Amino acid sequence: MGAPSSIEALIEAFKRLPGVGERSASRMAYHLMERDREGAQLLAQALIKAYDSVQHCSRCHSLSEDPVCTTCQDTSRDSTRLCVVETPADQSAVEKTAAYKGYYFVLMGTLSPLDGMGPKEMGIQSLIDRACDGVVKEVILATNFNAEGEATAFVLTETLKKRGLNVTRLARGVPVGSELEYVDIGTIAHAMVDRRSA
Repeated sequence: MGAPSSIEALIEAFKRLPGVGERSASRMAYHLMERDREGAQLLAQALIKAYDSVQHCSRCHSLSEDPVCTTCQDTSRDSTRLCVVETPADQSAVEKTAAYKGYYFVLMGTLSPLDGMGPKEMGIQSLIDRACDGVVKEVILATNFNAEGEATAFVLTETLKKRGLNVTRLARGVPVGSELEYVDIGTIAHAMVDRRSA
């Protein structure tokens, strides 16, 4: 006898999460139904509430419960800087550093023609409009250092520089606290190219 269809549906739902395969999804589903039904109810309520209330900010495209997110509403931030990230999770990571106090623009992905993600789907025109508002002086590209992120950064750099904007890219380098012999060669090579005055 197989699992009830509702359990199978739950397993399939968990498998939609990144990095969750059949075994992990099955383990989570059975755990919630066997040992933590209260947790299952909390999860279900939180998902429904988030689904009903979370939307994209009309200004930066991040996730928000309001039409304009709290970051975009914060007038104390540096309006001359605009940090471009791939996802709301990337924005959150940058924000946690407390090293950046400007505004953001979330692309909601990277250029990937094979996956149907071109400039139009990413909202590059919205980024251009935002960056060319007469206030922004520097656009900081904080896309990931993989093939798609690099291609996206290249296209954005070319597009924005043509409009007279100062475009910078996050530096790549050796992680703080690491020993060179354990750092991969690609990271060391980028750190050497991106070196700065001591």
